[in-house]
Amino acid sequence: MTTVRREAFGRMPAEQGGGEVEKFVLQSDSVKVEILSLGCIIAALETKDKDGKFSDVVLGFDTLEGYTRKHPFFGAVVGRVANRIAKGRFTLDGKEYQLFLNNGPNSLHGGAKGFDKVLWSPQVLPDGVRFFRLSPDGEEGYPGDLKVWVTYTLSGRQLAINYQAQTSKMTPISLTNHAYFNLAGQGSRDVYDHEISIEADSYLPVDDTKIPTGEVAAVQGTGFDLRQPVELGKHLQKFHLDGFDHNFCLQQVQSPRLVARVCHPPTGRTMEVHTTQPGIQFYTGNNLDGSLKGKGGITYPKHSAFCLETQNWPDAVNKPHFPNILLHPGEEYNHTTWLVFNTA
Repeated sequence: MTTVRREAFGRMPAEQGGGEVEKFVLQSDSVKVEILSLGCIIAALETKDKDGKFSDVVLGFDTLEGYTRKHPFFGAVVGRVANRIAKGRFTLDGKEYQLFLNNGPNSLHGGAKGFDKVLWSPQVLPDGVRFFRLSPDGEEGYPGDLKVWVTYTLSGRQLAINYQAQTSKMTPISLTNHAYFNLAGQGSRDVYDHEISIEADSYLPVDDTKIPTGEVAAVQGTGFDLRQPVELGKHLQKFHLDGFDHNFCLQQVQSPRLVARVCHPPTGRTMEVHTTQPGIQFYTGNNLDGSLKGKGGITYPKHSAFCLETQNWPDAVNKPHFPNILLHPGEEYNHTTWLVFNTA
């Protein structure tokens, strides 16, 4: 049985358009999740450890103010296109589109004011909440009026996130949620004692601006082979890796499948990721630097969280051999990701 509660969370600053931000609290007997109407942000997610004790396992802020200032997309839905587009540029039907460059020479997570920074219209469901917005033609440089629905539903230990969209003109689209997890509890020092596995035979090597080179490389015999669980800290040391910020290529099938699993042995908490998406970006919080004060005034240092962002492959709009990222009028974009929390 899931209960859904809505409450006021704050008001957007006038210079950001004003407007009331609401918080939706979804609660089952094993998971409690708090979601904001700003950016569809997962602001808190509490789950049990092996002793039945609840802890919040996502990074974020106690108040709206934290989310209205610059932060690394904590918990937000990012779009129109998650991840990076090389030089913020692409061509459709002979017309070139130029996006805002907000990540060195590239466009990242939708641009200057992506889906993470806008208010969405909420609708309460019996077991969750559905958010809607219309992204107008030309917003952040993207073509077409895009109608978008993001639905969160909670059932027992499982949080489902469904993304749907329809467009008036051909447009690239790739939506994801950018929650930062630490299964020891948010505010814990690092994620080195987490064990992770990702069901991927290949990954995308990147250039020094994090754009895929175009090669689809086998993980076999590399530090990117996570098909069997590895303890993160030891694995990074063994392969002299500074961390992960890479797309892992999933089986190209439309059906839902288990794609990643994380276990935190000291607390017994586990998280499984199931999805219909073609890729998953594994990111180990390499750019966290302790400068942000999060919940409870705690700072978040490097590697104090991980992200598993289910999405299309980065820069797919410029790489014809990558999975199709284009949505045409009359079609529907429809993907779901399921996060399942348990104890080992």
